[in-house]
Amino acid sequence: MTFYIGVMSGTSLDGLDIALIELTPAIKLIATHYIPMPASLRTELLGLCSSGPDEIARSAIAQQNWVTLAAQGIHTLLNEQKLKPENVAAIGSHGQTIRHEPARGFTVQIGNPALLSELTGITIVSDFRSRDIAAGGQGAPLVPAFHEALFEERAGNRAVLNVGGFSNLSLIEPGKPVAGFDCGPGNVLLDAWIHQQQGEHFDRDGQWAASGQVEPALLKELLSDPFFVTKGPKSTGREVFNLPWLTQHLSHLPAFAPENVQATLLELTALTIVESLQHAQPDTQELLVCGGGAHNQTLMRRLAELLPNAKVSSTAVYGVDPDWVEAMAFAWLAHCCLAGIPANRPSVTGARGLRVLGAIYPA
Repeated sequence: MTFYIGVMSGTSLDGLDIALIELTPAIKLIATHYIPMPASLRTELLGLCSSGPDEIARSAIAQQNWVTLAAQGIHTLLNEQKLKPENVAAIGSHGQTIRHEPARGFTVQIGNPALLSELTGITIVSDFRSRDIAAGGQGAPLVPAFHEALFEERAGNRAVLNVGGFSNLSLIEPGKPVAGFDCGPGNVLLDAWIHQQQGEHFDRDGQWAASGQVEPALLKELLSDPFFVTKGPKSTGREVFNLPWLTQHLSHLPAFAPENVQATLLELTALTIVESLQHAQPDTQELLVCGGGAHNQTLMRRLAELLPNAKVSSTAVYGVDPDWVEAMAFAWLAHCCLAGIPANRPSVTGARGLRVLGAIYPA
């Protein structure tokens, strides 16, 4: 048996997901561990997403703290499973994205893989996005190839939707290369707005959004952003969609009740997902949702309402826990790197061709 570990902390910055998978060669989730993000580290990582003083030193210290946290979680997981470092072929560590600007030819994920290898005694594979960008691609999303590996043998046309801080789609049709792209904001604006208004980090089950009403004028204003009419391949991040972006659009309009803003932001997420899906794969029969957004029942209901001809459910219906799909993906990407298997998809990122992704830091 061959074990791999995936470590993922996404744009929501709520914590680190650590997944242990086994390749037999089928992909099997063996165990998981979650570490909440300490408030001080979350604040520092958010601060690094935009320009500021002493960025080089701040990012170096932040990634040391991130790696220390990840290593603690990995050791906990190994101890719980009675495994030793030598039982694990590699750790796929995505690191924490602090900048993603493929139009300018770069993406930055911090996570000091050399230190992570020292602290765990395990080979680390990291920096998965840079090679695709070097080949002219977006460097994101990277999960469609993994979604294809998980679900390609199912019948019919399906889409896998990951809703983390941002939302991205993987389009899986029998006999065709997998396609995919970022749709736009997932939870990032919903989380930012409720945190500003109520001090909460997220809107549990979308309850606050459900208490409000969609403001058509605000929705129209938000949808005017050029990203939403850009054709794929495309990707986005906090560089584009953030609280100042929302505040700027709100400044153009009369004041709205805070809960109505939240309802409108949820509608923005749902509508941009569905419009992207209907344009790219109009005959979708099934939409499988993973990521934190799979737990937002208000969002799930709205997606089902907007897609009456498709079955909308979480990936759990196929035995894949929606909370762990991305961490599993980076464990699988580590395997692909070590095996020399190209793991990007030019049909998704726009790269000039297939590339082996990742940089290897041997144990």
